[in-house]
Amino acid sequence: MEVKHEKKDKSGRFFIEKDGKQMAEMTYVILNQNRIDINHTEVDETLKGKGIGYKLVNAAVIYLRDNNLKASASCPYVQYVFSKKQNEYEDIIQKNN
Repeated sequence: MEVKHEKKDKSGRFFIEKDGKQMAEMTYVILNQNRIDINHTEVDETLKGKGIGYKLVNAAVIYLRDNNLKASASCPYVQYVFSKKQNEYEDIIQKNN
């Protein structure tokens, strides 16, 4: 399943569609030119437990690295993933100062 990315002026999202229907989505808000806050993740019931949430997070991490950005997470799921993969993602996680 392909993760797509859509960016607007002050927000964006990573999402997966199947047969024209949105099956998973992770949204973010742009806080400033260097930082985003990932604020929501939702996966369709039929895809739960299949690693789709991780796929969304990984797509975001690639985007963050490619654009030299940092992320914070107000989404509980992404907070969990960031804490679990703290060493792997340390270059993109915004530390609270």
